[in-house]
Amino acid sequence: MNVDSALPTFVSESRELLREMEAALLACEQGNSDSEAINAIFRAAHTIKGSSGLFGLEAIVAFTHVVESVLDRVRAQTLQLDRELAAVLLECRDHMENLIGSVASNGDARSQELDTIGARLLERLAAVSGGTGTAAVTASKAPADIARRNVETWQISVRFHADVLRNGMDPLSFIRYLATLGSITALRVIDADLPEIDRFDAESCYLGFEIGLSTDADQQKIEAAFEFVRDDCTLRIAPQSQPTAVVPKQSEPKQSQSVSPQREGKQREGKAAKEAKGADNRSIRVDGDKLDHLIDLIGELVTAGATTTIAARKAGLSELNESTLRLARLVEEVRDQALKLRMVQIGPTFSRFQRIVRDVAREIGKEIRLEISGAETELDKTLIESIADPLTHLVRNAIDHGIETADVRRGRGKDAQGVLRLNACHDSGSVVIEVADDGGGLKRERIIAKAIERGLIADGSSLTDSQAYALIFEPGFSTADQVTNLSGRGVGMDVVKRNVAALRGTVELESREGQGATVRIRLPLTLAIIDGFLVGVGNACFVIPLELVEECVELGEEGRSIDEECRYINLRGAVLPFIRLRDLFAVQGPKARRESIVVIRCAGKRIGIVVDDLLGELQTVIKPLSRLFSRLRGIGGSTVLGTGQLALILDVPSLLEQTLSTRAPGISAQPMAEAATEHGPAS
Repeated sequence: MNVDSALPTFVSESRELLREMEAALLACEQGNSDSEAINAIFRAAHTIKGSSGLFGLEAIVAFTHVVESVLDRVRAQTLQLDRELAAVLLECRDHMENLIGSVASNGDARSQELDTIGARLLERLAAVSGGTGTAAVTASKAPADIARRNVETWQISVRFHADVLRNGMDPLSFIRYLATLGSITALRVIDADLPEIDRFDAESCYLGFEIGLSTDADQQKIEAAFEFVRDDCTLRIAPQSQPTAVVPKQSEPKQSQSVSPQREGKQREGKAAKEAKGADNRSIRVDGDKLDHLIDLIGELVTAGATTTIAARKAGLSELNESTLRLARLVEEVRDQALKLRMVQIGPTFSRFQRIVRDVAREIGKEIRLEISGAETELDKTLIESIADPLTHLVRNAIDHGIETADVRRGRGKDAQGVLRLNACHDSGSVVIEVADDGGGLKRERIIAKAIERGLIADGSSLTDSQAYALIFEPGFSTADQVTNLSGRGVGMDVVKRNVAALRGTVELESREGQGATVRIRLPLTLAIIDGFLVGVGNACFVIPLELVEECVELGEEGRSIDEECRYINLRGAVLPFIRLRDLFAVQGPKARRESIVVIRCAGKRIGIVVDDLLGELQTVIKPLSRLFSRLRGIGGSTVLGTGQLALILDVPSLLEQTLSTRAPGISAQPMAEAATEHGPAS
């Protein structure tokens, strides 16, 4: 096994295990310490220790060995996992993450600072688990040198199969790991199965070992050292005073014997871990840059395919047209499958906030519970990476400003423990992420007074609730009485809106004073390729995301309002606000004799977009705008058509906000917003 090339995989997988360990420990701290959670914690520590031993990372092995021993007592039900022990184990988990981080950056987990922190943690762990601090510190330095009780010598016979090297395993690494369990008293290399020189395969393994091991570890712990290679070796373990017996694989039935309930439970756990490992083998890790490059190439393929289709139509050859249609269908399928590769569940991102909520709530003396729903919702991995920071701002703000202290909540007739909810779902081709709390909500009058004081508005009497609440997203805006370590400086919500807007998304806010607030982030499913609807205005072309298009109708004179300034029509008895792209973007070119209106639905509201021509559906490769146009409202990107012409992609949520916030003479924003929300036919 090439250690240098395999180390990044070890770091990545260990961090995943630590996230699982953290989630299970948080559940146990809240009173949900069932056997499944405890086994998950133990498996994470055990796997990290075993993998670290393969790489010779003795500092991680030493520290994790002590943690694993405590967890083994919890599994055996000789030690209770209460809140105090769970809190210390969480800190131990954090230290393990720091050790692995040191390996990732420096290639080693040893440093004087980390050793000191580890020793202190093990002292605390020993204190809360009923052990002795001195023994714990000694264990942290060199577990193999502990004065062992009931030391026994074991005879280990292992014959590696031919494919063990191809599967990425180094036979010598298992011997190094055994040395951490005790002292190797004898070692003999067996190479009796070597083939003739002309049949020798350099990638095959022909080695076996006869090992004498003096240790106080039991047979199960010795077997666990070979957990990662059980399918690639024949293993026999027995006390030196007894005949060597074959250790059956986990998948093979054991001989009939009396098995204790604890031993039986561990066997079931081992079988489950083996099945999970088999499931993992069906998936592979792909570097993100390679995936992004694949998406870029498919984007170019989409553009080239569109050019070919147009050329085939101009040529007028039926066979060529049929071929290009088949090619277009295949390109579409390849595009969809490639985009699915970038789709990941939002659950792991949500789960990270369990720890944030727990730590921040403790810091400010509040009782808060985090509830997660929609964790299986998928969105583009790029969006997952970019949305974490805005969500952190929202969560911390809800904890600090939204949810009241326990005393205040009791005085208002609420449960002493506040609730913070994270939810995700798909809606109209978008992903909606909600951060909701059951706290005191926003105070409308206070927000308006602050906005008037800062000169943001002259009078707030005509503002809708959503417009009033949107003021908190203004740069530097804050209604906090005092600045804390968490919030109150007026920068967090501004960052949220700016970051979400950069992802072609929108932020909405709802609040009921005394009952809580909900921040709703709406994002596109992907930032790479979309199905679009092409429209023409004058000499320009625009693309509307197809999933937002509801219908297209002709805009006749009889459908207009009497007052041209009102910018709305009567669509089958319902009021429909609309916006003219020609006027909005000052488009040049001849006007069409008959205009059409594209009815779109977004975020539960409907508006119309008036255009000259309806040019049909197409696959669109989104090209981001340069920084020069970063403040341009209503445009979310650009694309190159098959003809070579440039088309602008409309940012529909921004257009929706612009349409509903602009007031015509005699028409307030409130009725316009209500008109866009479907309430049935207009009276």
